[in-house]
Amino acid sequence: MSTEPAPRWRRLEPDERKEQIYTCAARLFGERPYSEVSTSDIAAAAGVARGLINHYFGTKRLLYLEIVRRALTVPRLAVEILPDGPLELRADVAIDWFLEMVAGQEKLWLAAITPEGIGRDPDVERILAEADRESADRVLEAVGLSRESEHGEELNAAVRAFAGMVKAAGREWLVLGSLSRAQVHTLLTASLVTLVAQVFPVIQNPPPE
Repeated sequence: MSTEPAPRWRRLEPDERKEQIYTCAARLFGERPYSEVSTSDIAAAAGVARGLINHYFGTKRLLYLEIVRRALTVPRLAVEILPDGPLELRADVAIDWFLEMVAGQEKLWLAAITPEGIGRDPDVERILAEADRESADRVLEAVGLSRESEHGEELNAAVRAFAGMVKAAGREWLVLGSLSRAQVHTLLTASLVTLVAQVFPVIQNPPPE
């Protein structure tokens, strides 16, 4: 019989516990439709009382919306890791990072771009719009621009239009299998370079009417 003392589990800080709940919920929502995941399932996976989910996130729906928001928002880290160098190199690295991120959470990302089971109400639309705008801001930052600069709102809108193609290309790769990851990488990298090098200058210096 072992005389080793029983291991002491480290008590998680509130932020760590909240992140643990988020991670478990994200995994479950990536594996099963929204309607088939209950707060009891999430609590069991995270090893917490169900009331703690309500404490940190309010409801299952609000937790799901937070998961959608994070899954579709490009973090500032994605800009910080870009190397110095020509636009083509930076675009290549940025797209590679993005595709790696998508591959790592494929089911969750696909669920996030087409959220089903909770309806497309104003809250959902707001979350999706905010995620798109913030992600577009990251692209502008990567090329030394911002939404606050002249024509910034139009530049952000152009990037959001590009994001629509990104999502479509992702489905062609992950769902339909009609494009390989390498082909999607080439498509998105070339499109991003064209957007920044050729479209942005026209938006910033529109021809006289």
